[in-house]
Amino acid sequence: MQTRSLGPFTVSAIGLGCMNICHAYGAGVAPEQAERLLLAALDAGVTHFDTAALYGFGASETLVGKVLAPHRHRFTLASKCGMTREAGDGTVLPGRVIDGRPSNLRATCEGSLRRLKTDAIDLYYLHRWDKQVPIEDSVGELARLVERGLVRTIGLSEVSAATLRRAHAVHPIAAVQTEYSLWTRNPEIAVLDACRELGVSFVAFSPLGRGFLGGALTDVSSLGEKDVRRPMPRFAPENYARNLEQLAKLVALAHEAGCTPAQLSLAWLLHRGPDILPIPGTTRIDHLRENLGAAELTLPEAVLERAGALMHERTVAGHRYTAQARAEVDTEEFPNTP
Repeated sequence: MQTRSLGPFTVSAIGLGCMNICHAYGAGVAPEQAERLLLAALDAGVTHFDTAALYGFGASETLVGKVLAPHRHRFTLASKCGMTREAGDGTVLPGRVIDGRPSNLRATCEGSLRRLKTDAIDLYYLHRWDKQVPIEDSVGELARLVERGLVRTIGLSEVSAATLRRAHAVHPIAAVQTEYSLWTRNPEIAVLDACRELGVSFVAFSPLGRGFLGGALTDVSSLGEKDVRRPMPRFAPENYARNLEQLAKLVALAHEAGCTPAQLSLAWLLHRGPDILPIPGTTRIDHLRENLGAAELTLPEAVLERAGALMHERTVAGHRYTAQARAEVDTEEFPNTP
């Protein structure tokens, strides 16, 4: 597989996001299925695995640790802190909380190391900036974790260009992770430029639009009660119907190009720059192999340009997040979409 730089690490051009196996899009999968998926990814050449303390409230890290710890030397491990269900004193809270206090980040890291069965996390992100805590204080604590050898490099998730610059002044930031895909272009406003100015890698989560760009989700009424997509404006029935009209054109273009819509979407992202690293998640090995196939595609420039012209912020109906979730992130956002 092609490789790219993730901070000081060299990793597979396409990584694996490990949220889906236990969190967000339903109840996840049986541990045995998750184990098969993780090992299949490793055997297929994936060397960038991304998880978080939040995912399944520790379940994802536990699975990754159980399955991949024996192969720790073969991959780069990323996890996240600052958004969990466990307070700094170990109290389990009723729902997720954003907490960037140094004491909480330190406690979360120690818990993550135990679950991941590792002595050090290669790339440790602040999952969300807690706006009640100066970013300098949160990053300062992450820098102390680096000094202690518990973390090798630091990342930030869903932050603005201005916040990235403030954080980078405290300690070098290896990577920024933000939602980026054909239907979510917010990083193009400012943060991508800031990353390139500072030499920071960019990790694109939800590169397939939370399943939308795969082309299989045509009926949002089929989403489970606990599926995080249900309240998202883009997945509201009226908006989704409009978005499916655009998706049909993208599917036709993919068929014309001899690939799947998921592969076209990932190839488009990879083409945006050698510093962009998509981390699609999945629970199925066939989808995993399909996604990884995008790294081997050589598509005409004209096809990629047509894909970008079909799907972008002005052709997508609905915000990516609810109003509450938009208030929690620190990213530059396009105004209300059609």
